[in-house]
Amino acid sequence: MAPSLWQRRGVRVTAAVSAVAVGTVLAIRTNRQRKHLPPDSIARAANSVRQRPDGSYETDVLVVGSGGAALAAALRARSLGLSVLVTEKNAKVGGTTAYSGSGCWIPNTHVHNDTRDSPEKALTYLESIIGDVGPASSRERKLAFLREGPEMVKYLEDEGYRWIPTPGYPDYHQFHPGAMIGGRSIEAGAFDRNLLGPWKDMININPARAPVAMYTFELSKMVRAKADWDGKVTAAKAFGLRVYPAWLLGSHTSTLGVSMISQLLYLNLRRGTSLWVSSPLKDLQTDKQGDVVGATVEHGGKPVTVHVSRGVVLAAGGFAHNAEMRQKYQPKGITSDWTSASRGDQGDAITAAIKIGAATALMDSAWWGTSIIDPATNQPYWCLYDRVMPHSIIVDQEGRRFANESLNYNTLGTKLWEHSKDHPAIPSYMVMDTTHRNKYVLAGKLLPGFTPQSALDSGFLTKADSIPELAEKLGVPARNLAETVERFNGFAKKGVDEDFERGKSPYDRFLGDPSYKNPNLGELSKPPYYAVKIWPGDLGTKGGVLTDEHARALREGKEKGKYEPIRGLYAIGNSSASVMGRTYAGAGSTLGPGLTFGYIAANDMAKRQDASK
Repeated sequence: MAPSLWQRRGVRVTAAVSAVAVGTVLAIRTNRQRKHLPPDSIARAANSVRQRPDGSYETDVLVVGSGGAALAAALRARSLGLSVLVTEKNAKVGGTTAYSGSGCWIPNTHVHNDTRDSPEKALTYLESIIGDVGPASSRERKLAFLREGPEMVKYLEDEGYRWIPTPGYPDYHQFHPGAMIGGRSIEAGAFDRNLLGPWKDMININPARAPVAMYTFELSKMVRAKADWDGKVTAAKAFGLRVYPAWLLGSHTSTLGVSMISQLLYLNLRRGTSLWVSSPLKDLQTDKQGDVVGATVEHGGKPVTVHVSRGVVLAAGGFAHNAEMRQKYQPKGITSDWTSASRGDQGDAITAAIKIGAATALMDSAWWGTSIIDPATNQPYWCLYDRVMPHSIIVDQEGRRFANESLNYNTLGTKLWEHSKDHPAIPSYMVMDTTHRNKYVLAGKLLPGFTPQSALDSGFLTKADSIPELAEKLGVPARNLAETVERFNGFAKKGVDEDFERGKSPYDRFLGDPSYKNPNLGELSKPPYYAVKIWPGDLGTKGGVLTDEHARALREGKEKGKYEPIRGLYAIGNSSASVMGRTYAGAGSTLGPGLTFGYIAANDMAKRQDASK
């Protein structure tokens, strides 16, 4: 006999209670295994770099920036016996990494130990999706990333970093040779931020997202927590297994980017890495041969010289919030208002490198996507989990769909830019019906079934009792929008999107609502209807200093088209031109190469002779 409804609910309640118990045990175990940083750790980290009689400072390695790539490079260099100073322009540590999901796309790591994959298969995939974009994604750089990535992951784990697999997350281009479903993305495990002691409150927390203890593969389930039991169980697990037990024991459980930065900061401070906050880079210093031998950094309100014996690593992000640079290098109409990058992403490191002759590449590119802007605060919200769900479409200002709304963010953002060249599409509109509003979280801030009047008054949302009325309020041709919705509803009934194949890819379906025949398609038929503006946002720029397979910065050589390394200068993360070219391989394609080339840079610096001798 099948169990009754109450019996099934009893099983779920028992499971939730068990989760709390297991979570309590895990939290106790974590607290026993790790020690809190001492109260004087800030003072020791700020003053352990060597000071010369003339007031300047000296260290083996200077790392500019404090995101994931920067802290990985610093930790590796420190573990190889080098003295390291990390400088951060802001008062908080972590940059845009702290806003991220902490995902790292790195094939063939021991975390998954997936026998379906191989370096050759991963290389086939990368070469298929990237194509020829020049030396930024040379074969040598791809091979270095694929070779050293798994070593970096194992190294960090040996240092005490906790990884977890991201199960089932598909690569973003499933119909290209070498693509995989699952096995290539990993992320930061949960970490007790209280272990940071006095550094706990110095993490750069995203103002658009309150830190919640969940993982990236759980986010789409949480968005639909009101709609199905899978989402409810995920929510119970997140809070029952991580949040409440930790709270009862006086811990502060963090996941995602906050965990990545917290873990790397913790490990660096225990290793004795020096760290200065509120210390922006002003210039790089070179000798007569053009080698980088130090930098000028503003520290304590005045410029100071930092001499280096092994190298400077530029890891301060890109130039997402530098309007002048974006207008100079990027597509016409671009603005810094729509980016989800940290406010400190101003291009300081790239500008300093350009001043001493460093070559750049991919400066017109970014990690594209779509954003929703709150007019009341001008705060961008990354648009992903809401737009993939059924009962929603995205249309341009002519009321027409122009892409599969469930595409990976980089491809959808690119298509929005391309479409806007010939059609009015900035902003576009995500149109949804009441079923969507009742089932799913919107913009990560509006809970299902709750649409406050303030969201309507501010213009964040537009509401109407019919599609023609909604079109009129948006200034969109009513006939076009009505035809678009009618055509889409026909696709939703059949479960097949004949125009843009929404829901065909395993990636689409992974993020959708599995209770539907097509997890991404649902009719827009229940009034009232809603619309929110969609802008061409990004996670940051991806063009920067051109580097080789050792993460060394390059300059134009004597022979045209040839490059030579700038001794003593390295660039990683969004301060460098991405090995991913203009595409996005899978979840974590920003941080995966960033941390890997940070590891590579540290290894190379350890092999260099002391430049001060």
